[in-house]
Amino acid sequence: MSTRLTVSVPARTDALIRQAAALLARRLAERGEAEARIVEGTPPPAAGVAAVHLSVSRGLSADGYEVRAAGDGGVRIAGGNPAGVLYGVGKFLRTSQFGGDGRLHCGWQGGAAPAKPMRGIYFASHFHNFYHDAPVGAVERYIEELSLWGINALAVWFDMHHYNGLQDPAAQAMVARLKAFLRAGRRVGMQVGLIGLANEAYANSPVELRADWTAGHDGYHHPPGGHYHVEICPSKPGGTERILADFAEKLDAFAEERPDFIWIWPYDQGGCTCAACAPWGVNGFLRLARPVAETYKARVPEGKVILSTWYFDHFTDGEWAGLAKAFRTPPPWVDYLMADDYGDQFPAFPREHGAPGGLPMVNFPEISMYQMGPWGGYGANPLPAHLQRIWDSSRHLLSGGFPYSEGIFEDINKALCAQFCWHDAADARAIVREYAAGEFSPAVADDVVRSVAILEANHARGWYGGGAGTRCELARTEGAAEARALLEAADRRLPECVRRGWRWRILLLRAVIDAEFAAGNGVASERCEEAFQELIRIYCAENGEAAVRPPARKPIGGQS
Repeated sequence: MSTRLTVSVPARTDALIRQAAALLARRLAERGEAEARIVEGTPPPAAGVAAVHLSVSRGLSADGYEVRAAGDGGVRIAGGNPAGVLYGVGKFLRTSQFGGDGRLHCGWQGGAAPAKPMRGIYFASHFHNFYHDAPVGAVERYIEELSLWGINALAVWFDMHHYNGLQDPAAQAMVARLKAFLRAGRRVGMQVGLIGLANEAYANSPVELRADWTAGHDGYHHPPGGHYHVEICPSKPGGTERILADFAEKLDAFAEERPDFIWIWPYDQGGCTCAACAPWGVNGFLRLARPVAETYKARVPEGKVILSTWYFDHFTDGEWAGLAKAFRTPPPWVDYLMADDYGDQFPAFPREHGAPGGLPMVNFPEISMYQMGPWGGYGANPLPAHLQRIWDSSRHLLSGGFPYSEGIFEDINKALCAQFCWHDAADARAIVREYAAGEFSPAVADDVVRSVAILEANHARGWYGGGAGTRCELARTEGAAEARALLEAADRRLPECVRRGWRWRILLLRAVIDAEFAAGNGVASERCEEAFQELIRIYCAENGEAAVRPPARKPIGGQS
């Protein structure tokens, strides 16, 4: 039976506490656990009605919370500020049950406060992935749900190279879409910000101003990866002026959202390898980043600038060491550094020498593309052990981070990164168990933890072919049948509303696909094809490019 529930909020309360109450009511209704009514003040106890009381307690730390049993048999969730109330609601949802007896069972009581102040997420909105093509309301809803894990910052990127100027109708549509995402983040207490390249440009940038991207000269042994060849060289006459004019115009387009921070990005895409700019990371990039930062701070004086070091020392040498030298006295226009890399390790230089200039540092965990293509093409891609290893090697250096997200398929990875930033020494397996208990059921949590360990061990793969010989080569397949059996058995024990939910479907489908590949020597069976088609629908990837679209053979939806 569904529990009757009253959610009480203080009279004339903060909008964020009302939002927390609304999210609590919505999530319980979606799970079929409770019918919640939101009221102001503390109502008198009523027979057969459970109560959850939300309030701010100034004795708690900012963003911290407590979940305690209340005297009326209900639960009291207090936060050090309204955001703390929201995060406490998230913890309550993951650890409490509304039983078949119609009563509230509070499974966890205690207090918590975040270890790291910056607990962000970055949405990549391109290639017709989920953030690019899903209904705006679906993305807004997802942002709200991520806030329940304690995520307090959202970054988006208006990728200029797709458009012929800001007035391009497609550019205007993307600006409107991204602004909707930022507003959704604000509604759940998030800071919001923009990511951009230092020398970013539109598709129709002046050819005579374009940056060099070649290698074999001026210290570059490899060409910068991800370069779109429309970026602008700041060392050419008029180059810096054009970059700053385009950047200022973009900032003005987002002025209403008043971004709390910007990221200034060096490579992938971006950069210039000409003699006047090389080595980019400590020459042209730094010369350009300062006026970019000052252009932003002239509009948002309280805003923060995060300077990225992504792919430093990948294409040329000495960038990390050069940055440490340049930042012996940290410049006033930089507030944070970003450090991370694609692969299995946090960058060696900051691990060995610390952050240049002693600046606060955030990471950028790659939770989407690691050792698997298409990204999310086989369902959920949980990486608890991988992310734990990298976090444990770098957590003492960090003030938080922004995982790189290409879609909803890495939902478990987002929860892991958020909780690492919340509990400095958090255990990944415990986070996966809490995720499984909260999103699915405590009854299947152990089976999910075991299955996720198998899926991660079998994660690495490559997709070959495109015709009749198309096959997926997995580095490892041991346990694939066990993971499938565990999750299919769990599927039979779950409530229908959970079984239909996308989080459960993408996890179960991943186990099915891996087991089919293991049994068929990597050849996609008809069952795989059905699973790919379902994933495409879940991801809204009917028009997705190959990198983000599950590898179905047959056309679907908007495809021709």
